[in-house]
Amino acid sequence: MTTKILAAAFGAVLATATGAYAGTLDDVKTKGFLQCGVNTGLAGFSISDASGEWKGLDVDFCRAVAAAIFNDPKKVKFTPLSAKERFTALQSGEIDVLSRNTTWTMSRDTKQGLFAGVTYYDGQGFMVRKSLGVKTAKELGGATVCTQTGTTTELNLADWFRANKLEYKLVSFEKDAEVVKTYDTGGCDVLTTDASGLYAERMKLVKPDEHMVLPEIISKEPLGPMVRLGDDAWFNVVKWTYYALLTAEELGVDSKNVEDLAAKSDNPEIKRLLGKDGSFGADIGLNNAWVVQIVKAVGNYGEVFERNVGVNTPLKIARGINALWTKGGLQYAPPIR
Repeated sequence: MTTKILAAAFGAVLATATGAYAGTLDDVKTKGFLQCGVNTGLAGFSISDASGEWKGLDVDFCRAVAAAIFNDPKKVKFTPLSAKERFTALQSGEIDVLSRNTTWTMSRDTKQGLFAGVTYYDGQGFMVRKSLGVKTAKELGGATVCTQTGTTTELNLADWFRANKLEYKLVSFEKDAEVVKTYDTGGCDVLTTDASGLYAERMKLVKPDEHMVLPEIISKEPLGPMVRLGDDAWFNVVKWTYYALLTAEELGVDSKNVEDLAAKSDNPEIKRLLGKDGSFGADIGLNNAWVVQIVKAVGNYGEVFERNVGVNTPLKIARGINALWTKGGLQYAPPIR
């Protein structure tokens, strides 16, 4: 009897600790939309245009999740969040998923939530005015550096300057707009953040051509979406949405041919991906056409990348390490089987 009581008590504690948000997928289905936390405004990743329409790589990821669940990429609402606000919003249940250029670190992954993948491999860099005549970050001793509070950027900055025995003065703000404005008006010599962010921020400057990104990358910044701890079923939906985007690109499935391949392909990998063989969608609480719905809505990972940050966009970012593993990059998905 004592053993049974202890087991029941332990089960209750475990349910309380891990199950507070268990059932997110059902909650999302019940309310009829996905609530997604995004950046307040970062070109290429999450930014709202004059009509209030959100665009960007992180935004498209949320639309992919909505498409997987509802077969409708428009069934998503966006909550713009500062770096300081993002984890509180996730943990409190204000948002269902955080898709906001957030770096995967050990402490965040064990305390703040679970990372569902790396949608963009990045690294921290520095931007300066060309008029300073600086060619390398090692010439930045004594510089005033602008950055955003509540980010890994601050910690990386301290580590790098200490390791290189250089002095610097930190100027930091909670809001990204304040950081950019201060740098643009001469309040600091250097702006530092993820390299992709530097290219995006440069577009906001009064005279962007007068500024340059230095060649050094001083950190690893694997950026990806997060979900709350304690809901494995929801984690599976978000994680496998990411893997589906990669697998579709690897198998040559895109927004133009997905329906035709779903109807006619004899390739066993494509049949599993597109729901014609097995019950992979049903196994995670979706229908078996979940990947067809995703790819019809936003395309595969390559299409999402090129549309938002690729070489034909204002950011002009090459795939680089964000290419598929089959093309020399780091993007790699476990098999659907």
